[in-house]
Amino acid sequence: MPKWLRITSIFVLTTLVCAASVALYKRETIARLIAVNTLFDKDTIVHNFSHMGDAFLTTPLDRGPQEPSELPRGVEMTLPSGVQEWMEERSVTSLLVMKNGQIRHESYHKGTAETDLRISWSMAKSYLSALFGILLDEGAIASLDEKVVTYAPSLRGSAYETATIRNVLNMASGVEFDEDYLDYDSDINRMGRTLALGGTLDDFAAELKGTIAAPGEIWQYVSIDTHVLGMVIRGATGRSVPELLSERILYHLGLENAGYYLTDGAGVAFVLGGINQMTRDFARFGLMMAQNGRYGRKQIVPRLWVARSTRPTAPTEPGKTGYGYQWWIPRNAEPGEFLAKGVYGQYIYIHQGRNVVIVVTAADRAFRESGVSRQNVRMLRTLAKSL
Repeated sequence: MPKWLRITSIFVLTTLVCAASVALYKRETIARLIAVNTLFDKDTIVHNFSHMGDAFLTTPLDRGPQEPSELPRGVEMTLPSGVQEWMEERSVTSLLVMKNGQIRHESYHKGTAETDLRISWSMAKSYLSALFGILLDEGAIASLDEKVVTYAPSLRGSAYETATIRNVLNMASGVEFDEDYLDYDSDINRMGRTLALGGTLDDFAAELKGTIAAPGEIWQYVSIDTHVLGMVIRGATGRSVPELLSERILYHLGLENAGYYLTDGAGVAFVLGGINQMTRDFARFGLMMAQNGRYGRKQIVPRLWVARSTRPTAPTEPGKTGYGYQWWIPRNAEPGEFLAKGVYGQYIYIHQGRNVVIVVTAADRAFRESGVSRQNVRMLRTLAKSL
């Protein structure tokens, strides 16, 4: 074969390989974008919430080498009147109720199974809070009153310039952010598309410039605040959140399946809402918090941090639902009553005084309608009191 023909053949072959690679990349990107845009569709939402890896990049969590911890079965409870109707109305996919460390009810609905890895949505924020307390106790982070830019210098010049870690833990950063899930052009939905298309959330956070108040003045639920806490953790330790969460917390819970995190295009975990785990494993995390950070014979999260993080310290409106360090405190809460909460009806409800943990996963497309959140809390309290 003449030299010129060999060179031409190699060039053509290389071009075709590159074109095929680009096409594959584009096809995967387009497929993820389509998956994201149909994520909450009525006919697919239940399936999607158990298969989030089809729409997003992921990274595994590690459960460690130990055997799964026992979750003993107690006497099956009789569900209070109205619970079955509530589960149907709110598109509940699983319900697990524990009392004194024993499972008193466990059921799965709408074609889901106990082995499904269900998306946490914002329940993941409370996981990050627990990890934050451990790192603070270890001295990796010096003080909650340090500015976030001390550990996340890429945020200098952004809306987070003057916010302290405490401000951000309390969702009182003052950063302007539109959390309207029903508005295609909202900040939260732009962030979701950034995640699906392989962009980086560090850059997304650094590009936010607007503020609505000085840090600490008002409470506004801003999901990107939690990503900033993840940036602080990574900056303080030089390690990833999945590694730290696995090592410091998940290893010690005896999980059945540690699950995985969603990630952005740089492989950074979607810490504000991207944990995917079995319902029983969400319950193990809740049981640890119910036991003041202790699981089995090991104190995992400092007891003092559990108490501090689940108090209503954020500047929320008086008489309304309270907020702590990435934990919700229901209106008129009894001592030791708090919860992790995610969109579309995800809950880890904890009542330390009653020694109750309740996990709910759902695919409730009407979760934002007036009164739904209050109805859910009432039902969780009804279940707790019926035991």
